[in-house]
Amino acid sequence: MSLSFESEFLGPLMFVGALVLLSFGYPVAFSLGGVAIIFGLIGIGLGVFDPIFLTAMPQRIFGIMANYTLLAIPYFIFMGAMLEKSGIAEQLLETMGILFGRVRGGLALAVVLVGALLAATTGVVAATVVAMGLISLPIMLRYGYNKELATGVIVASGTLGQIIPPSVVLVVLADQLGISVGDLFIGSILPGLIMAGTFALHVLIVSFIRPDLAPALPAEVRKIGGKTLGLRVLTVMIPPLLLILLVLGSIFFGIATPTEAGAVGCVGAITLAIFKGKFSWTSLRNVCDVTLRTTTMVMFILLGSTAFSLVFRGVEGDRFMFDLLSNLPGGTTGFLIVSMAIVFFLGFFIDFFEIAFIVVPLFVPVAQQLGIDLVWYGVILGANLQASFLTPPFGFALFYLRGVAPSEVTTGEIYRGAIQFILLQLLVLVLIITFPGIVNFLPSLSG
Repeated sequence: MSLSFESEFLGPLMFVGALVLLSFGYPVAFSLGGVAIIFGLIGIGLGVFDPIFLTAMPQRIFGIMANYTLLAIPYFIFMGAMLEKSGIAEQLLETMGILFGRVRGGLALAVVLVGALLAATTGVVAATVVAMGLISLPIMLRYGYNKELATGVIVASGTLGQIIPPSVVLVVLADQLGISVGDLFIGSILPGLIMAGTFALHVLIVSFIRPDLAPALPAEVRKIGGKTLGLRVLTVMIPPLLLILLVLGSIFFGIATPTEAGAVGCVGAITLAIFKGKFSWTSLRNVCDVTLRTTTMVMFILLGSTAFSLVFRGVEGDRFMFDLLSNLPGGTTGFLIVSMAIVFFLGFFIDFFEIAFIVVPLFVPVAQQLGIDLVWYGVILGANLQASFLTPPFGFALFYLRGVAPSEVTTGEIYRGAIQFILLQLLVLVLIITFPGIVNFLPSLSG
């Protein structure tokens, strides 16, 4: 092996090595950091890596710790965990189920609506999927819903929190793309609503063509006075809508930064839990514990990815990838197709954090050179990453539902149920790519 060959292909081998370790289930942070150390030593031994690159590591770490944008991550995680304790999901599902139960496919429509509302308040996929799986799935199965449709609509609606702000995914993507979190939040509102609307339209079409797959609830189950139902809808809907207005409204109208809005959301979530009688020092301690664990995981991944990117750049892996991606046939179109295909494919095997920290930084210089609007690119990446929660065999939303689904529902039925909604997500992704105005309309108003 010649020195030039070693120099040229050490970067790609490093990238492959990281993916291999991740595919074996090693922790992300240690996989990235370990690969950085190993290939750094190999590069020094071969004389193709200058150790001076490693002196930038402490400065990079302090830069991460001082990053004001990343402070939004623990705020939104805390807000979601606190709202999970307040029982908002259970009340929304019960009320919406009664409201839409008279319509064919009404329960599935209620799941989509609740998924969208929870996405705009909590943004926590695990909590949303588990709550809807525990509450809605047994009811849908009891009244004759098709298992694949029932499980598919639950896992798909649960992932709306990845594209509808506030979303940790969007915060991470904004940081990696070097753009405003607020712009990315505002730009993703319409695509998120279109995604939810597409799910709802699919349910309506399926229930119209095949009424046996999604029947209406029997009249005796829906026995509740109109006045009582109206009051219940108002009391259940107003708190999350107020929270959405506080968080997203303050960002949209320029009153607060996303980080500040996240802090306001935390206060709102605590207030909501107090009013619902769900707040206690024990619950606060548990929420803080969840927030600390998740935030620590994200920070360690960031540290590992920083070490990885330093060594990757030192062995000129970034230049190799830039030349490869910028010279694809088709120019901008070719780059979009390849980058979206890579993200979608990796979503089958690894989590969105790994994709955001390893792959996205490789795309950014090429996207900038091609003149691609990074806010629009961030939204289509987020929509693509949303599919990573659904794609078998390692879609996390599928695992969450499998953990709470009745034994009569097989894993194969959950997988097949997800596929139809993956295709819908890809359809919306193509729509966003074809019509960039869907993303740019709201940011242009707020600007």
